[in-house]
Amino acid sequence: MVFRVELSDRAQADITAIYDWLRSQQAGDAGERWFVALREAITSLSTLPLRCSVAAESRESPVEVRQLLYGRQPHFYRILFAVEGDVVRVLHIRHGRRRPATQPSQNP
Repeated sequence: MVFRVELSDRAQADITAIYDWLRSQQAGDAGERWFVALREAITSLSTLPLRCSVAAESRESPVEVRQLLYGRQPHFYRILFAVEGDVVRVLHIRHGRRRPATQPSQNP
């Protein structure tokens, strides 16, 4: 089964903030490649999204929240998402060192 991947407003804002930060750090080609690979990781959720573990945020959410880890320690990100039928909704993208979110946004 192929899932449709949708980004919430919050996840889109997270992506924009990450990209802006990379540009501010003058990451150059390496930063651009990292960012493109982040987008590819998100797109990979269209296949077998349930391969990813349940996130700690599930305890505080009315829906099951899963996480896809992207990057290498200590600079990894947690892509938080929910599966609703044939749709994977990316809720939030957080740096791995941050504490779990209290309530991942469910907004489209």
